[in-house]
Amino acid sequence: MSRFIKAVLLPVVALLFSAPGFGQSIKGIVKDSTGKVVSYATVNLKNSTNNGIITYAISDVKGAYTLLLPVNVPVSSLVIEVRCIGYKNQSKSITDVQASVDFTLSPSINQLQAVVIKSSRPVLRTSGDTLSYKVSDFSSVQDRVIGDVIKKLPGITVAADGKISYNNKPISNLYIGGDNLLDDKYNIATGTIPQGVVDQVQVIQNHQPVKVLQNKVVSDDVALNLSIKKGAKLQMVGQESVGAGLPGNYDINLNAMMFKDKYKAINYIKGNNTGNDLQEDLVSHNFADYVNRIDNNVPPTVLSLGSVNDPALSRDRYLFDRSGLLNLNNLVNFKKSVQLKINAWYLHDTRRQDYSQHTTIYLPGDTVRYDETQRNRFQPDLLHTQFTLNINRDKYYLNNVLLLDNNRSTNYSSLNTNGNMVNQVFRDNALSFSNEFNLIKSMRSGNIIEAYSYISHSSEPENRAIEPNYNAATFNNNVPYARLLQNVNVPTWFTNNYISFKIPSNLITQSFRTGFNIQSQTLTSNLNVVQTNNTVNLESDSSINHLSWSRKKLYAEAAYDLPGEILKVNLTLPVSLQQINYSDTLYALQKSLTRLYFNPQLRVKYQTGLENYLTFLYSYRNETGAITDMYQGYILKDYRTLYANNAALTERQNQQAALGFNYRKALTLFFASLNAQYNHIASNNIASYMITNNLQQRMVLPSPNSTDSWAASGTVSKYSFALKTTFGAGVQWQSNRSVQIQNNSLLPFNTTSETVNISANTKVDEQVNFSYKAIFTQTDSHSAAVASAYHINQLLQQAFINYSPTTNLQFKLSGEHYFTRQRGNPDLKYFFADASARLRVEKWKTDLELSAVNFLNVKTYDALYLTANTLTASSYTLPGRIILLKVMFNL
Repeated sequence: MSRFIKAVLLPVVALLFSAPGFGQSIKGIVKDSTGKVVSYATVNLKNSTNNGIITYAISDVKGAYTLLLPVNVPVSSLVIEVRCIGYKNQSKSITDVQASVDFTLSPSINQLQAVVIKSSRPVLRTSGDTLSYKVSDFSSVQDRVIGDVIKKLPGITVAADGKISYNNKPISNLYIGGDNLLDDKYNIATGTIPQGVVDQVQVIQNHQPVKVLQNKVVSDDVALNLSIKKGAKLQMVGQESVGAGLPGNYDINLNAMMFKDKYKAINYIKGNNTGNDLQEDLVSHNFADYVNRIDNNVPPTVLSLGSVNDPALSRDRYLFDRSGLLNLNNLVNFKKSVQLKINAWYLHDTRRQDYSQHTTIYLPGDTVRYDETQRNRFQPDLLHTQFTLNINRDKYYLNNVLLLDNNRSTNYSSLNTNGNMVNQVFRDNALSFSNEFNLIKSMRSGNIIEAYSYISHSSEPENRAIEPNYNAATFNNNVPYARLLQNVNVPTWFTNNYISFKIPSNLITQSFRTGFNIQSQTLTSNLNVVQTNNTVNLESDSSINHLSWSRKKLYAEAAYDLPGEILKVNLTLPVSLQQINYSDTLYALQKSLTRLYFNPQLRVKYQTGLENYLTFLYSYRNETGAITDMYQGYILKDYRTLYANNAALTERQNQQAALGFNYRKALTLFFASLNAQYNHIASNNIASYMITNNLQQRMVLPSPNSTDSWAASGTVSKYSFALKTTFGAGVQWQSNRSVQIQNNSLLPFNTTSETVNISANTKVDEQVNFSYKAIFTQTDSHSAAVASAYHINQLLQQAFINYSPTTNLQFKLSGEHYFTRQRGNPDLKYFFADASARLRVEKWKTDLELSAVNFLNVKTYDALYLTANTLTASSYTLPGRIILLKVMFNL
């Protein structure tokens, strides 16, 4: 009761006693220079004698306010002052208490003053949805590129492939000085831009890049922006390095960058044979989101040389390469927010891979084993060009992207499988183009209209030769022959077009969209046998395909966005009428499928506090198979896997539910997140495998089945001011239940994995910094139909220490320890160590660096992989020790 009196009754009593001190009231309206009302402006009644505030009011949603005037105070001594963020302050003296005192505010030309939150260094700055990290607070003299600093920021994690996440949510984009130079291929920036030219790394939550849609259409995206220092905007920037070493290694990196407001560029040439995978520069981190948006499932490469797993090592540990990359990224800002961007690259590489693999497949009453040794050589040539025109204004948005790609590769393999020698040559030539056009315009009524059109064509002729006399009993009636030739191509035409209409209001934005898309494909393939006399014949009547496919879809969608400050909701209600026709006269196949689908999705974000929020997602999707699920003639996908299908078109129902909580305390640099997800997929078809010691054959059969998966994860990141250390920890649990048919037995599988990681990154002082990370993973797989369960434990530890006795001399020592344990097998233990020393020669303005990678000279690596009832033990040949001397200088 006493708490109620304090909280409720006392303020009421105080208000009653204070009321006699006020007499008349004065009213008014606050607007801006365009005539729009200004809500939530602070209106202060001040004493002009001492500038003290007597009382105040807040303008309502109509811009109106009411002030009570005190009695016994001369009106001539009273002044009304109006303050509002984004506008200049304005004051007026009271001359007539009966008259309305209205205000017309002028926009402020100054930037909003950021809120600075600090108790000690380092400092985080918050301004609305933007959180800013000052780079100098977290960087050290050993950091060369901005990616080195981003890895140290509390609340931000960087995956092995360079993918950046903020509080466990992947970023949608990385901007440079506010401009989208690289789309989501931001490894180019993080691995190239010198950290010394970046002032701040800014995290932008609820990021809506289209100005027309801001505060109208809900977005839960998170983006990063690199704020460039003023001095770096005025000149060309570059970090050049040339290195040579033993045994016969080289590493070259020549780049030139410009970060002016009107022109931005990152252009460079790279080349090396030290295991630095240049293809990682070209990774599109949100490619799956792009594919979902355009709704075009272009089939992946069908053929391959084999089923080798990449080792769970960083690529520079195991990659034998000779690669070169020319990468050009240029953006020009014209007047009136018109932007032109060109991104182009050409990559050539020659890779070598040597490994041996022992695969064991446990079946009811049987065990199948494959023993393989393989020497592979890959020669990819990748050419990409992209032209983007973008206009992004408050009332108008236009974006047009033209893409051209030509990716060629020639790959060779020498293989010994279960005692049989096999040589392979695989050639792949993928050629594609696409154009994506998007126009959004705000009308005078405030409503928004959008037009979208996408068109593309792709083809990928593939051919692979296997020789000599491979598995003659299966492929040539036990008669010796010269080689097998497998050819495949799936040319694809696709277009997607729609118009939409959005009706914004103060509470909710309604969106209505209607459109159509058409996909046309033809899958042609043949498996030929070249006899010893060089005659060529089909392997069999069932080893050829000429499958025609068309998919037509009409769709309509209603979407509702509640873009509130506390509660953000997006509800999407799409309906589609889809017709699929496919035929192959070789197999008297002529079928069609017409379906009406409803695929709702709900996204909710609730702000539980100033820095904390809950998220919820539910989606239901009807999915159909693709042309690569429907061919009835066999395709030899690799040397031991034959695929064909004997079922109706696959139809799946995919339900997903996810719940998350994000917590942030910028004052103490503390970040945490919890996420849970459930996925249920029901399908009308199931894959059936016949597995022998020589070959695996797969057929798709008509049989209902489902897959269930659960996932839960949590992360925490905290900066300790006392220890000058960023601590991080995370836990992840995943469980997957599925069913397979193998050798006519129905096998249910349950696979679970648990991962725990901890990390610490400390900046002791300007001379010493230290980092440590450990990742423990436990994987289990069992089936009620198979007697044994399988269990693998893996531990990875990484650490490095940097020491700079003087500003011109730096030393670095790093190491990685890998540990694997599986019952019935010896423990696997590996330790890799690297060291480097860098000397700054001020007279030449040049750095000299001597490095020793893998100086303990580890030349082999063994690993275990567990999926369902398949256990794979692999052994890889590694490059070994590399000694390199580099000369580095800045432009």
